[in-house]
Amino acid sequence: MKEFELKYGCNPNQKPARIYMKNGGELPVEILNGRPGYINFLDAFNSWQLVKELKEALGLPAAASFKHVSPTSAAVGIPLSEKLKKACFVDDIEDLDQSPLACAYARARGTDRMCSFGDWVALSDVCDVTTAKLLKREVSDGIIAPGYEEEALEILKNKRKGNYNIVKIDPFYVPAEKETKEVFGITFEQGRNNFKIGKELLEQIVTAQKNLPDSAVRDLIVALITLKYTQSNSVCYAYDGQAIGVGAGQQSRIHCTRLAGTKADTWFLRQHEKVLSLPFRQDLGRPDRDNVIDGYINKNEEDVCAPENWQKYFTVRPEPLTGEEIRTYLSSIDGVALGSDAFFPFSDNIDRARRSGVKYIAEPGGSIRDGEVIKRCDEYGMVMAFTGMRLFHH
Repeated sequence: MKEFELKYGCNPNQKPARIYMKNGGELPVEILNGRPGYINFLDAFNSWQLVKELKEALGLPAAASFKHVSPTSAAVGIPLSEKLKKACFVDDIEDLDQSPLACAYARARGTDRMCSFGDWVALSDVCDVTTAKLLKREVSDGIIAPGYEEEALEILKNKRKGNYNIVKIDPFYVPAEKETKEVFGITFEQGRNNFKIGKELLEQIVTAQKNLPDSAVRDLIVALITLKYTQSNSVCYAYDGQAIGVGAGQQSRIHCTRLAGTKADTWFLRQHEKVLSLPFRQDLGRPDRDNVIDGYINKNEEDVCAPENWQKYFTVRPEPLTGEEIRTYLSSIDGVALGSDAFFPFSDNIDRARRSGVKYIAEPGGSIRDGEVIKRCDEYGMVMAFTGMRLFHH
């Protein structure tokens, strides 16, 4: 297949639309089901690069959940604790622990379930039956993977009334060294960002504390590779082999750090005993439960525990999660990794990161205030590595 006609571009008024190879060659993908759109393919190709690089860097199956050309999360295939399985709504999946790929997707989808609603999924490995069963019950637009087990493919083909988008990509495809894009009729050209991220990138530790355990190295690599495919400016918190908070596309770095930190806090608080034991009504669907949990934790638009509201969601009125309980719970969190796609210009980013349990940081360095940032890390006993490599993505 040399080209694929799309229904429209980013918006319905942007027609005609297609994907094709400029050199006239064959596309490296096969559409096995559905009809992916313009944004679907942007998500697909960005997310595929992310999981492919994670697999290469860490030697573990990887998965990503993408929305609007940025990851809501990415993760590698590490078994989940029983508490995390419950928080991610996967405690009923048989044989989950026997599928590292399914564990990776359970983590990626379970990190920020509200943002992952209607996601695009990328898998580094052939999609197995367990992963397909996980995907079957989630609201998702499509998936890209290097292949599919026969039974897994049949499960996925039944999603969305048979219209679920399923893309198979050639895992050996390597794009040209130069890439182009057009903006306002003007063509931009640049070298493809094929910079490899690995543990050697973390050797320049600039803080007094130098101890960087293997688990932190893994999590910093997860954060940095995630940032490589996240719309800039961006900051990523990672823990236990997964990105737990992504702040994307903010003009100010402190806003990235705050946004990602709030998402990381919510991820941790989803595992609070009060949240895990919420008495949901049986007729409340999974997306609605996600919204209610977010409201319960973050006190958003509606007080879900209020006398006039709780009956809509619960069988009995739950006790609210108090501010003091939240502060106590989060104060016990430690060992979180944080990556930034560019240097921290002020030490306020370090203050905010510490509030979410950050102990390990990787950033390029190069700010005129590097000394202030390092000093603040030293005050908190953090470990920070300067990578020397900016990871902007637009």
